[in-house]
Amino acid sequence: MSTYPSESECIDILRNAGCEKRVIVHCCTVRTVAEQFMKKIKCDRDVVIAGSMLHDIGRAKDHSIFHAAIGADMAANLGLPSKIVDIIRKHTGAGLDFQDVMDMGLPPGDYMPSTIEEKIVAHSDNMVSDNSVVPHIYSVNKLVKKGIIRGAFRIQSLHSELSNIYGTDLDAIVNILGEHPVLVGPCGHIVDRYQW
Repeated sequence: MSTYPSESECIDILRNAGCEKRVIVHCCTVRTVAEQFMKKIKCDRDVVIAGSMLHDIGRAKDHSIFHAAIGADMAANLGLPSKIVDIIRKHTGAGLDFQDVMDMGLPPGDYMPSTIEEKIVAHSDNMVSDNSVVPHIYSVNKLVKKGIIRGAFRIQSLHSELSNIYGTDLDAIVNILGEHPVLVGPCGHIVDRYQW
């Protein structure tokens, strides 16, 4: 038996936290991308599923860069395992370094993904825009346009690292899943993306 919340428990947690339907659909889409990563990347599946489902819980209260820190606090207050709290705090882009944390006025802490599970969730999120699966360059270009060059470089580096482990360029997942993949619910049934 897993010590991590199941997909249906994660959906309940997101709902109870006050997340909008589009945030829940986004989280389910990130989980679907993460599932593809896990076909060829060895990791703790339960951690990745729960982490990808809950990574944006902080969006129940805030949609700025602070949502990761807020979400980590929310998860800790709910008594969720520390591995899930860490994924939530570290999922933004390919992480935020000390300089980013200082520049953005975030609460002090470690915002850089280091475990394979943290990296999978962060990069799965990089490959989902709202509820559409996109190539990683979409997120890279978004940061470049904002002048966040170090962050864009980190996403590119993480993409290369995980693609090497996966055995092929992870952007192939866009063609495998399509822009709007079928979302499978906790009981294995196909879910209408607007059901929630």
